[in-house]
Parts: sequence; C-alpha cells; structure tokens
Amino acid sequence: MTEISDFKAFNEGIVEEFRANNGKVGGPFEGAALLILHTTGAKSGQLRLSPLAYFEIEGKIYIVGSYAGADKDPAWVHNLRANPNAHIELGTTEYDVVAREVPGAERDELYPKVVEHAPVFAEYQAKTSRIIPIFELQRA
Repeated sequence: MTEISDFKAFNEGIVEEFRANNGKVGGPFEGAALLILHTTGAKSGQLRLSPLAYFEIEGKIYIVGSYAGADKDPAWVHNLRANPNAHIELGTTEYDVVAREVPGAERDELYPKVVEHAPVFAEYQAKTSRIIPIFELQRA
C-alpha cells in the first residue's frame, strides 16, 4: 500500500468512527474537537472528505492547514482556495459553510490562540518554513 492510500484509509476509518459515534473518535484524536470537512476537489471536481481538528475561538470556528508541519499544504487547503463553499459535519449537525482564509496580521494574532488550545501546533509551525494557513468556517 502506498503512503497516500494508507492516509486515505486512515481518514476513511476516522470518518466511519465519527459518524457511528455522534462525532466522537478514539485513538490519537480521542477527546479532540473534530469535524468532517466536505470540499470539492480543485482538480477533480469530486467530493472530498477530510476529518479535521477544529477550534472554536471567540465564537468562530477555525481549521488549520498544518499537515503535521509538512512543507506543503494539505489538499483540502487547495480545494478551499479554489472553491470556498463547503459543508461540515459537526457532531450530529451538518451545514453548509463558506471558508475564509485568515489573512496576514489577523492570522499571526490567531495562531498563538490555536497553540493555547493545542500546543502541538507550535511544533508543526516550527517544522516548516511555510506559513501554516488558518480558515474561518462561516455558516452559509
């Protein structure tokens, strides 16, 4: 199995567990606030599902394109940049959202708040020279 198919299988397992347990999962994500992001593939036009940690900060929902500190953005970031209209599953609730990439100075102020919620994100930023993007998900 290739690394990409391993990752896809891992994500599919998380999605199944999330849906079977009203938005709760175990393993490395136990206790984490997760959502399922539905995007349209930037190249393929096909539906893509991504289980992601999310952060509720000052009443807004944010997702972070950390890719565990890899030197490239995760595919869902490219998808949202191409088409910011998306859909999320949050626990047992689903709704449409519009993603807004948080720009420059606003992102720089927000990232430490993300780190307060999940300190591992400081390590992710330290591992890469790219600026890890943050997206606000606004109910459509």
